[in-house]
Amino acid sequence: MANYQNNSIFNTIAPVTKNILIINFIIWVGCYMTKANTAVFHLADMLGLHFFSARGFNIFQLITYMFTHVDSLHLFCNMFALFMFGSVVERTWGTKRYLIYYFTTGIGAGLVQMLVWYIQIMNDAIPIFYVDFLVTIGASGAVFGLLLAFVIMFPNAPLYLMFIPVPIKAKYMVAGYGIIELIYGVSNRSGDNIAHFAHLGGMLFGIILILYWQKNYIHYRPGWLYNTVSKLWKRKKKMKIKYKRPETDWEYNARKQTENKDIDRILDKIKCSGYNSLSDDEKKKLFDFGKK
Repeated sequence: MANYQNNSIFNTIAPVTKNILIINFIIWVGCYMTKANTAVFHLADMLGLHFFSARGFNIFQLITYMFTHVDSLHLFCNMFALFMFGSVVERTWGTKRYLIYYFTTGIGAGLVQMLVWYIQIMNDAIPIFYVDFLVTIGASGAVFGLLLAFVIMFPNAPLYLMFIPVPIKAKYMVAGYGIIELIYGVSNRSGDNIAHFAHLGGMLFGIILILYWQKNYIHYRPGWLYNTVSKLWKRKKKMKIKYKRPETDWEYNARKQTENKDIDRILDKIKCSGYNSLSDDEKKKLFDFGKK
């Protein structure tokens, strides 16, 4: 008898992404069940991120808020984006780095939202008595971080917007999302309860973390972002001329033989233990050898 369970869509989702989806759904059910009894207890109020000076604030909320949803449409939109892009990023980067990235962007988004609240309170845009009622929930900040990661790895991948049959390159779509979020965040329209700057905060912390990784020779992430940003900040240095003694044929052959033995050793290690068993130095050597 054939086993069709392993061929289901749910079983094709990468493990961490799958668990994040499950946790979000379970907490949404809990929020839905406690919503009708708000006079006594509401799970979303406990897990949602409060302002740091509010009575309801707890440090664990910087993590729990990104798994908390009340509105079903809010949950669907975030989980659909997580389903679409999460597994791709996780399988490209590996479980450990994907998990670090997801939590970094989610926590970063929460910190940016805190900063925005603080600025608004200091400028009397939010009354001081309203501080205890400030709460943000949802995985949107981390999801926007995933969108950024996807576009950095696959900038020209064709994406489709709902009801628009024309494909749009990922880099243009994500850039458009970022611009829209910035416009809505700055305009601060009345009745708008979406944390637009938290979305941008997730992308900002994603950029910072990816730049850090690229700078430290994690070469399986495309380096164009780091190279582009670094060119904006590096000053032109004076040209230095270094004189080096020409290499003899014997020295050249000896060096190449040593390099080839080192590469063969690294390839054997990959064959036996997998790519993740390599040290950062070995990964860099393999990357540099591949560019020759």
